[in-house]
Amino acid sequence: MVQRMWWELILERIGGICARISPEEFQRFVAAVREAPRIYVTGAGRSELMAKAFAMRLVHLSLKVFVVGDTITPALRAGDVLLAVSGTGETASVVDEARVARELGGRVLVLTANRNSPLGRLADVLVEVPAQRLRRSIDDYELRKLKGPEEVLTPLGSLFELSALIFFESCVVELMRQLGIGEADMARLHANI
Repeated sequence: MVQRMWWELILERIGGICARISPEEFQRFVAAVREAPRIYVTGAGRSELMAKAFAMRLVHLSLKVFVVGDTITPALRAGDVLLAVSGTGETASVVDEARVARELGGRVLVLTANRNSPLGRLADVLVEVPAQRLRRSIDDYELRKLKGPEEVLTPLGSLFELSALIFFESCVVELMRQLGIGEADMARLHANI
Protein backbone atom coordinates (compact mmCIF):
# COMPACT_ATOMS: atom_id res chain seq x y z
CA MET A 1 0.00 0.00 0.00
CA VAL A 2 1.21 3.53 -0.82
CA GLN A 3 2.01 5.47 2.34
CA ARG A 4 1.21 8.85 0.78
CA MET A 5 -1.40 9.58 -1.83
CA TRP A 6 -0.04 10.25 -5.30
CA TRP A 7 -1.56 13.73 -5.46
CA GLU A 8 0.35 14.71 -2.31
CA LEU A 9 3.61 13.71 -3.96
CA ILE A 10 2.71 15.41 -7.24
CA LEU A 11 1.68 18.64 -5.51
CA GLU A 12 4.88 18.59 -3.45
CA ARG A 13 6.99 18.19 -6.58
CA ILE A 14 5.10 20.94 -8.45
CA GLY A 15 5.51 23.24 -5.46
CA GLY A 16 9.25 22.68 -5.56
CA ILE A 17 9.39 23.34 -9.30
CA CYS A 18 7.33 26.54 -9.11
CA ALA A 19 9.42 27.78 -6.17
CA ARG A 20 12.46 27.74 -8.49
CA ILE A 21 10.86 29.87 -11.23
CA SER A 22 12.58 33.24 -11.34
CA PRO A 23 10.42 36.10 -9.99
CA GLU A 24 12.20 38.42 -12.44
CA GLU A 25 11.32 36.16 -15.37
CA PHE A 26 7.72 36.05 -14.10
CA GLN A 27 7.51 39.87 -14.00
CA ARG A 28 9.07 40.27 -17.46
CA PHE A 29 6.63 37.71 -18.84
CA VAL A 30 3.59 39.44 -17.31
CA ALA A 31 4.77 42.83 -18.61
CA ALA A 32 5.26 41.43 -22.13
CA VAL A 33 1.76 39.93 -22.13
CA ARG A 34 0.20 43.11 -20.77
CA GLU A 35 1.93 45.34 -23.33
CA ALA A 36 1.31 43.09 -26.37
CA PRO A 37 -1.04 44.45 -29.01
CA ARG A 38 -2.02 40.86 -29.86
CA ILE A 39 -0.94 37.52 -28.43
CA TYR A 40 -0.63 34.25 -30.36
CA VAL A 41 -0.19 30.99 -28.45
CA THR A 42 1.36 27.78 -29.67
CA GLY A 43 2.56 24.44 -28.38
CA ALA A 44 2.14 20.78 -29.17
CA GLY A 45 0.19 18.11 -27.34
CA ARG A 46 -0.45 18.83 -23.68
CA SER A 47 1.78 21.92 -23.77
CA GLU A 48 -0.59 23.35 -26.36
CA LEU A 49 -3.52 22.60 -24.06
CA MET A 50 -1.85 24.59 -21.26
CA ALA A 51 -1.25 27.47 -23.71
CA LYS A 52 -4.90 27.36 -24.78
CA ALA A 53 -6.08 27.39 -21.15
CA PHE A 54 -3.99 30.54 -20.62
CA ALA A 55 -5.35 32.05 -23.85
CA MET A 56 -8.90 31.54 -22.58
CA ARG A 57 -8.14 33.47 -19.40
CA LEU A 58 -6.46 36.25 -21.40
CA VAL A 59 -9.67 36.60 -23.42
CA HIS A 60 -11.52 36.94 -20.11
CA LEU A 61 -9.11 39.79 -19.31
CA SER A 62 -10.14 41.54 -22.57
CA LEU A 63 -6.80 40.91 -24.29
CA LYS A 64 -6.59 40.04 -27.98
CA VAL A 65 -5.52 36.41 -28.20
CA PHE A 66 -5.31 33.86 -31.00
CA VAL A 67 -4.30 30.21 -31.24
CA VAL A 68 -1.78 29.43 -33.97
CA GLY A 69 -3.30 27.02 -36.48
CA ASP A 70 -6.94 27.94 -35.92
CA THR A 71 -8.68 28.77 -39.19
CA ILE A 72 -9.73 32.24 -37.97
CA THR A 73 -6.30 33.30 -36.69
CA PRO A 74 -5.19 36.51 -38.44
CA ALA A 75 -1.69 37.23 -39.71
CA LEU A 76 0.89 38.10 -37.08
CA ARG A 77 2.15 41.70 -37.38
CA ALA A 78 5.33 43.38 -36.20
CA GLY A 79 5.08 44.01 -32.48
CA ASP A 80 2.67 41.16 -31.82
CA VAL A 81 3.71 38.45 -29.36
CA LEU A 82 4.00 34.71 -29.92
CA LEU A 83 3.86 32.65 -26.72
CA ALA A 84 5.55 29.33 -27.42
CA VAL A 85 5.27 26.50 -24.86
CA SER A 86 7.52 23.44 -25.04
CA GLY A 87 9.02 21.44 -22.20
CA THR A 88 11.98 20.27 -24.25
CA GLY A 89 12.25 23.45 -26.28
CA GLU A 90 12.95 21.20 -29.26
CA THR A 91 9.48 20.57 -30.71
CA ALA A 92 10.08 21.24 -34.41
CA SER A 93 6.72 22.85 -35.22
CA VAL A 94 6.93 25.19 -32.23
CA VAL A 95 10.54 26.17 -32.97
CA ASP A 96 9.61 26.84 -36.62
CA GLU A 97 6.65 29.02 -35.62
CA ALA A 98 8.86 31.01 -33.24
CA ARG A 99 11.44 31.51 -35.98
CA VAL A 100 8.77 32.78 -38.39
CA ALA A 101 7.33 35.10 -35.73
CA ARG A 102 10.79 36.63 -35.23
CA GLU A 103 11.21 37.07 -39.00
CA LEU A 104 7.87 38.90 -39.12
CA GLY A 105 8.96 41.31 -36.39
CA GLY A 106 7.07 39.64 -33.56
CA ARG A 107 8.34 39.19 -30.03
CA VAL A 108 8.73 35.61 -28.82
CA LEU A 109 7.81 34.61 -25.27
CA VAL A 110 8.96 31.13 -24.33
CA LEU A 111 7.96 28.84 -21.48
CA THR A 112 10.26 25.82 -21.37
CA ALA A 113 12.17 23.50 -19.08
CA ASN A 114 15.27 23.90 -21.26
CA ARG A 115 16.62 27.45 -21.51
CA ASN A 116 19.49 26.36 -23.81
CA SER A 117 17.21 24.72 -26.37
CA PRO A 118 16.61 25.91 -29.95
CA LEU A 119 13.34 27.50 -28.77
CA GLY A 120 15.02 29.10 -25.76
CA ARG A 121 17.59 30.74 -28.04
CA LEU A 122 14.78 32.38 -30.05
CA ALA A 123 13.17 33.96 -26.98
CA ASP A 124 12.86 37.67 -26.36
CA VAL A 125 11.40 36.80 -22.96
CA LEU A 126 12.04 33.37 -21.47
CA VAL A 127 10.67 31.66 -18.39
CA GLU A 128 12.36 28.45 -17.36
CA VAL A 129 10.12 25.98 -15.56
CA PRO A 130 12.71 23.60 -14.04
CA ALA A 131 10.69 20.42 -14.41
CA GLN A 132 11.49 16.98 -15.78
CA ARG A 133 11.95 16.93 -19.51
CA LEU A 134 10.68 14.28 -21.85
CA ARG A 135 14.14 13.60 -23.28
CA ARG A 136 17.50 13.36 -21.57
CA SER A 137 20.67 14.27 -23.33
CA ILE A 138 23.54 11.85 -23.60
CA ASP A 139 25.65 14.44 -21.73
CA ASP A 140 23.74 13.63 -18.55
CA TYR A 141 24.82 9.97 -18.64
CA GLU A 142 27.78 10.25 -16.25
CA LEU A 143 25.82 12.40 -13.81
CA ARG A 144 22.96 9.86 -13.81
CA LYS A 145 25.43 7.05 -13.15
CA LEU A 146 26.74 8.90 -10.09
CA LYS A 147 23.37 10.01 -8.75
CA GLY A 148 21.42 6.91 -9.67
CA PRO A 149 18.24 6.78 -11.73
CA GLU A 150 15.94 9.76 -11.34
CA GLU A 151 12.64 8.87 -9.75
CA VAL A 152 9.92 9.51 -12.31
CA LEU A 153 6.81 10.55 -10.46
CA THR A 154 4.59 11.38 -13.43
CA PRO A 155 4.99 10.18 -17.01
CA LEU A 156 6.62 12.06 -19.85
CA GLY A 157 6.33 15.84 -19.43
CA SER A 158 3.45 16.00 -16.95
CA LEU A 159 5.34 17.89 -14.25
CA PHE A 160 6.28 20.58 -16.78
CA GLU A 161 2.72 20.88 -18.06
CA LEU A 162 1.13 21.01 -14.62
CA SER A 163 3.72 23.54 -13.45
CA ALA A 164 3.09 25.59 -16.62
CA LEU A 165 -0.62 25.70 -15.78
CA ILE A 166 0.15 26.93 -12.24
CA PHE A 167 2.54 29.53 -13.69
CA PHE A 168 -0.11 30.73 -16.16
CA GLU A 169 -2.78 30.97 -13.45
CA SER A 170 -0.33 33.03 -11.38
CA CYS A 171 0.10 35.35 -14.37
CA VAL A 172 -3.67 35.72 -14.61
CA VAL A 173 -3.93 36.69 -10.95
CA GLU A 174 -1.13 39.25 -11.36
CA LEU A 175 -2.72 40.66 -14.54
CA MET A 176 -6.07 40.94 -12.74
CA ARG A 177 -4.33 42.96 -10.03
CA GLN A 178 -2.44 45.20 -12.46
CA LEU A 179 -5.44 45.80 -14.74
CA GLY A 180 -7.95 46.23 -11.91
CA ILE A 181 -10.16 43.47 -13.28
CA GLY A 182 -12.27 41.31 -10.97
CA GLU A 183 -13.79 37.89 -11.43
CA ALA A 184 -17.23 39.42 -12.17
CA ASP A 185 -15.68 41.41 -15.05
CA MET A 186 -14.12 38.23 -16.41
CA ALA A 187 -17.35 36.27 -16.05
CA ARG A 188 -19.07 38.70 -18.46
CA LEU A 189 -16.63 37.58 -21.16
CA HIS A 190 -16.91 33.87 -20.38
CA ALA A 191 -18.38 31.67 -23.13
CA ASN A 192 -22.18 31.57 -22.99
CA ILE A 193 -23.09 29.51 -26.07
